[in-house]
Amino acid sequence: MDIKNNILETIGNTPLIRLNKITKDFPCQVLAKVDYFNPGNSIKDRMALKMVEVAEKEGKLKPGGTIVEGTSGNTGMGLALAAVVKGYKCIFVTTDKQSKEKADILKAVGAEVIVCPTNVMPEDPRSYYSVAKRLGKEIPNSMYMNQYDNLANRQAHYESTGPEIWEQTGGKITHLVCTAGTGGTITGNAMYLKEKNPNIKIWAIDVYGSLLTNYYKTGEVDMNFVHPYISEGFGEDFVPENYDMSVIDAFEQVTDKDGAVMARRIAKEEGMFCGYSAGSCLQGLIQLKDSLKKDDMVVCIFHDHGSRYVGKIYNDQWMMERGFLDVKTFKDIVNGRAGQRLITVEPSHTVAQAVELMKKYDIEQIPVMKDDIAVGSLSEQGLFMKVFANADIKNATVESVMETAYPIVDFLTPIEKLGSLINKEVGAVLAKDETGAFHIVTKYDVIQSLTK
Repeated sequence: MDIKNNILETIGNTPLIRLNKITKDFPCQVLAKVDYFNPGNSIKDRMALKMVEVAEKEGKLKPGGTIVEGTSGNTGMGLALAAVVKGYKCIFVTTDKQSKEKADILKAVGAEVIVCPTNVMPEDPRSYYSVAKRLGKEIPNSMYMNQYDNLANRQAHYESTGPEIWEQTGGKITHLVCTAGTGGTITGNAMYLKEKNPNIKIWAIDVYGSLLTNYYKTGEVDMNFVHPYISEGFGEDFVPENYDMSVIDAFEQVTDKDGAVMARRIAKEEGMFCGYSAGSCLQGLIQLKDSLKKDDMVVCIFHDHGSRYVGKIYNDQWMMERGFLDVKTFKDIVNGRAGQRLITVEPSHTVAQAVELMKKYDIEQIPVMKDDIAVGSLSEQGLFMKVFANADIKNATVESVMETAYPIVDFLTPIEKLGSLINKEVGAVLAKDETGAFHIVTKYDVIQSLTK
């Protein structure tokens, strides 16, 4: 029998999976170390458990104690799993830029979550670093884990992730590519792999707005390179002690947009539902691919699961609001009409008046409006059937023959979604622009926009 004693025994031994489509034009193999197979759905399970075990061994974490940590969500999940099994309480401090799903998941496993502002310096008393440190001092029988400066972080990867990658590649790995955040994953893996083969190249992927790349190049902490960024789980505005820059061979920066778009490509083209850092990791590799040769074997770290980001990078609306998703929307159709106004009728108008408008403006769908509220609709096909059945209906009021009002959607709704809303019964959809004015999109509009 193969029975685990508890959930913690399932951490590690995650699969190495070949990428086939996105990297098809690469000169060499590209493999993904997919660590969302860990029970907490991220690579952080490894270091979270190691930090707890080291703290217990050193007597810093005692029975019934409280674990305090500043976390974007994944480390918190790993710590929470350890706390559930080992009987500790958890208080996690995170930032307001992290996805709501991450905080909700932490609460689901019994943790208390405190949200702090993102756009403050690390030393600011409101920052999540400062709040976590303060709570670690104030709460009796507690320990602030401090994943940034706790060397058990990189030790976990030196002892587990690195050896797994070495064994899974048969020692043939030539490049490791990993996003850079706390420094634990990239440094721990690099230390182990370079002991095995000093020629292995370690490429760190950073985000614009982080100071790590400049620090790597100059050795100076320059806050002029720090500005707000959207990417989650990597990049820093200080240099954690887990870093050993001597084992890293290159730093490459990726934009927020490119990382998010690539994560979605990984899901659609490779079938791996990964998080933001995986997208950024692969995008960074693509930017560096000209340095690769035929016999190279590249391993990318895919840190966490896409379920952490369903409200963000996997949400079309969120992506479009940030200019990350290049799709046609309701707004694009309207902007292509050069200011054409919406033709409407009122419930008190006659059918004859409505038909006259349809003829004059060559339209098949008319919203019925009353006090700027959509109360019904008229369609050419619907009116034809009614007139055919009763020729005198032309003198009836619109209210007596109108059909159901058209659905009202967001002005930025993708065209593909509009197509699913318009059918035999529903001939059009409405939306309000930024000024509050209504516009209409019909089946013909959708077809025309998709065939341009």
